[in-house]
Amino acid sequence: MEYVCDAPNDETWFRLMTEAEAVAESEEMRHAVEKHYRRERERATESFRPMSSVYFEQDIGKEAHIRRSMPLFLTLRNQDGKGLVTAMLPPGAKSGGASIIVGPANADPYADHAPAIEALADHFGLTLDRAQCYPYRR
Repeated sequence: MEYVCDAPNDETWFRLMTEAEAVAESEEMRHAVEKHYRRERERATESFRPMSSVYFEQDIGKEAHIRRSMPLFLTLRNQDGKGLVTAMLPPGAKSGGASIIVGPANADPYADHAPAIEALADHFGLTLDRAQCYPYRR
């Protein structure tokens, strides 16, 4: 995981960097972030075009391209490392794309973690309101 920013109540946002981290997040949080991570990584991989036709040079820049092209998968953790919220933001955390934010078992995270979600929004200069980001609202 890669540190992103601090949040109120001694909580911290981290970026999920590997499929193994996405798998662990899915297991701990009881939702399907791993499926979305795999799908988005595959899309980013397929869109990569090598700069060289020399076989052993064809992967140069591939990981950087994938990181730029994939949505950001983030996890909010408490001081003990417990997962509290999972977020998927558009590539580069640029506005205009869809953002999804869920709690354990796809529960609404805004009731308990709105200040932390606001800290993430402020960090990236985005609006992450419940009506737009929580897909399971009733």
